[in-house]
Amino acid sequence: MEVRADWALELQLKQIDDIASREEVKAAVNAVIAHLNSGSRNRRGGRALLTLLGDARYEAATADEWQVVRLLQDSIDYAEGRITKHEFEERYRLFQDGNVRAGGLLKLTANVLSSACELAAREGRMYVEANPDASVQEVLAKIQSLGEDARLMVAPEDTPGRYRIIRGSAETALWLERVLRGGRVDVEDAHDVASSLAVSPEAMAVLAADTEGKLLFRAAELQERAQGLKLLRGVIEDPQASEHDLQRSLQGQPWIFGGRFVGEAAHRRLVPGDEVDIPLVRGDGALHVVELKLSMRLGGVLVKRHRNAWVPTSLVHDAVGQAVNYLVGLDENRERIRREFGIETRRASAVVLIGHPALQPDVPEEEINETLRTFNTHLNRVEVLTYKELVDSAERSLGGSLNGAGVSEGSS
Repeated sequence: MEVRADWALELQLKQIDDIASREEVKAAVNAVIAHLNSGSRNRRGGRALLTLLGDARYEAATADEWQVVRLLQDSIDYAEGRITKHEFEERYRLFQDGNVRAGGLLKLTANVLSSACELAAREGRMYVEANPDASVQEVLAKIQSLGEDARLMVAPEDTPGRYRIIRGSAETALWLERVLRGGRVDVEDAHDVASSLAVSPEAMAVLAADTEGKLLFRAAELQERAQGLKLLRGVIEDPQASEHDLQRSLQGQPWIFGGRFVGEAAHRRLVPGDEVDIPLVRGDGALHVVELKLSMRLGGVLVKRHRNAWVPTSLVHDAVGQAVNYLVGLDENRERIRREFGIETRRASAVVLIGHPALQPDVPEEEINETLRTFNTHLNRVEVLTYKELVDSAERSLGGSLNGAGVSEGSS
């Protein structure tokens, strides 16, 4: 995700600094402004900007300056792209030439509205000419359906400069979206998928032959998961892969960790000073922290011999200790996290992904896995897995699904 950092954000932060009353809040806001201006040429953004904004919001909440908290939340939403530039500038009246800017937007809006009305009038006349006995309600319904179809407008490659509205595409897309959302098919964003399929003759031809539509969508989803798992395996076996590489390969794939997770939380920095690698949300709304360590670049082994038995090394114990510290911080900040982010941390748990059996070729893989499983039985809210065991488990689960859907893992 690209973090937005520009003059508009800086001006809004200066307004917040004027409103803030407590010195610690002002200092936190000024730290954000200083970061913005620390770039060599352009304003500096990045993950550090979001972290500093989160710190400033926390200071404001601690000081009970709730107006500042709300303003800083707008700053975060703008930096993350959830508020448009025009809306942000108008909301805070950031520029002295606001009337000029508003005038430009007003003219644009007026032109668009005028063109839309002309289109509606033309289509209405054509419909009445073809159906002279049509009632007013029928004409209005026809124009309304045109507006719904217009949302799925396409730009054909064979007619540059021309656009096409496919009649009935909105109704088809609505049917598809209901099918996808109805529980028969698991797709991440039903609206986007349905919109794309509604204007694709090839996809619609396949759907027409499959009245349920389940096989097509399920196979596509499983094929995508298989490809993602293949890429992930390559990363965990790469001796040069960093934690960032591992995190990037795992993000957006909560299914790998099991079916009890419904997705990833939007915020990674829930406690000051701590940023979790991957925050998952369980079906009951509770948080599950994924703590990532290196795989093939770990720089040590996972188990060692102690009194004729295999036991985890200090690398494993240190990683577990870090995960436990995360959980303690989440417990201590439970009320604030639930209030600000809507995430329940009371029943939070964690999994530590660390190492690869190939780091110890002289120790059987099953011995390593069994040692970690025994270790896990003595832990309460933390589980330790090697990257290979996680991927193998996900692959077994996916393999059964692929066979059930009639999809070949090797197909492309």
